[in-house]
Amino acid sequence: MKKKKSMIWINLALVFALIAGLAFPASDVSAASKPKQKKVLVVYFSATGTTKDAAQKVKKATGGKLYRIRAAKPYTEADLGYENDDCRANKEQSDKNARPKIKGKVKNIRKYDVIFIGYPIWWSKEPKIIRTFLESYNLKGKKIVPFCTSGGSGISGSMREVRASAKGAKVAKGKDLTDMSYKSVAKWAKKQVK
Repeated sequence: MKKKKSMIWINLALVFALIAGLAFPASDVSAASKPKQKKVLVVYFSATGTTKDAAQKVKKATGGKLYRIRAAKPYTEADLGYENDDCRANKEQSDKNARPKIKGKVKNIRKYDVIFIGYPIWWSKEPKIIRTFLESYNLKGKKIVPFCTSGGSGISGSMREVRASAKGAKVAKGKDLTDMSYKSVAKWAKKQVK
């Protein structure tokens, strides 16, 4: 009788060991097959608030971290008076070497896989402060996703310089998000993170 009971216990122990052996490797395989969640940073420069609104839609859609580019010397209304050839914005845009200084820095930019970068269009181009930002970091291997807000020029005129400034990065085709609904922005932004 004692021998029979101990055989039952041994058999039960073997069954449990077999079940445990099958269960744990299966959970390891399913964990390994899940794609790594990409870390997203949404960077934007906004002098009047329009681009900020677009950036907040991208952040909401992607769950990314939001970072605002701030000029060390903030832009005043007079600086943005495009009708005046001598205003700061016009002078910067016509000077190919202009790189306005930025206040602050992104901490640990290495941890981000995808970096959205948003800006208004000034004279058919990105503001020069965008080049300052892109040239300030090692972006090798990152995916850079430009977006803009524009009064009519669109993003195409800025793409060449954004690509040149984001050395080593894969720069995606940019998108003009002016007046786009959250639903449309979200659909576009989520595709960029896949």
